[in-house]
Amino acid sequence: MATLLGITGATGLLGGRVAERLAAAGAEQRLLVRNAAHAPDLPGAQVAAIGGYDDDAGMRAALTGVDTLFLVSGREAPNRVAQHIAAVDSAVAAGVSRIVYVSFVGAAPDATFTFARDHWATEEHIRATGLRCTFLRDNFYDVMLPRLVGDDGVIRGPGGEGRVGCVAHDDVADAAAAVLLDAIPDIDADQVYDLTGPEAISLAEAAAQMSRAAGRSIVYVPETVEEAYASRESFGAPQFELDGWVTSYTAIANGDLEVVSSAVRRLTGHPAQTFAEWLAANPGAWERLRGLP
Repeated sequence: MATLLGITGATGLLGGRVAERLAAAGAEQRLLVRNAAHAPDLPGAQVAAIGGYDDDAGMRAALTGVDTLFLVSGREAPNRVAQHIAAVDSAVAAGVSRIVYVSFVGAAPDATFTFARDHWATEEHIRATGLRCTFLRDNFYDVMLPRLVGDDGVIRGPGGEGRVGCVAHDDVADAAAAVLLDAIPDIDADQVYDLTGPEAISLAEAAAQMSRAAGRSIVYVPETVEEAYASRESFGAPQFELDGWVTSYTAIANGDLEVVSSAVRRLTGHPAQTFAEWLAANPGAWERLRGLP
């Protein structure tokens, strides 16, 4: 009997890419989505609607018969860990035997980046279940860097001169698909993989590369931590979100995200894209930079 894969986040940038790759490989998969009408139309893919990770009954029904669950981390929220725990517990109750969880580099209880602490807590809960598990600890996605650029063409934040081993969604999706399909000869897929680009770049270097791609000036202006909080207070975001925004920069400054690994190449057989290569291949993701005043 073929293995049934349960895929969360199938309407998103990562889960959707993973589902496409699994469909191309002929895998049997069930897409867990909030709105079935928004699920990608893929050959051989079943669709199950859930109310969210904390929809216990819906999750258990959707995961019944699933062997491996691909668990994309939920949106940042005060109760995100509780949502993850609920999803994991539903997987256990449904008889899932393996979880592949999308985590973050440097996940730890005392990580500088506050959201990385959520990932550590989720990993610990998954480990405690005794299920087979794989943690894909992604670095920041390439697509995040253009989003840091303000309408004035400036990246502002307390990132200092730190560097980040940013990674493309496509490379993470290729690696995740290889793990889910057990398509990696002589590699134990049940472990922790840091998924990164092939180099770590500073925010100033990222700005320079975006400048060349967009044909206009993009610069990085360092802030102090105090300036960073003050400049973001006007957004009216809750404290946990402000902390996440600011500590994403201080984690860079501390060197926490300077992680570069060969895991993408090991898992996929091809090198990870550099940020410059990603810019060239994905103009739609940063097109707005051309139109900034």
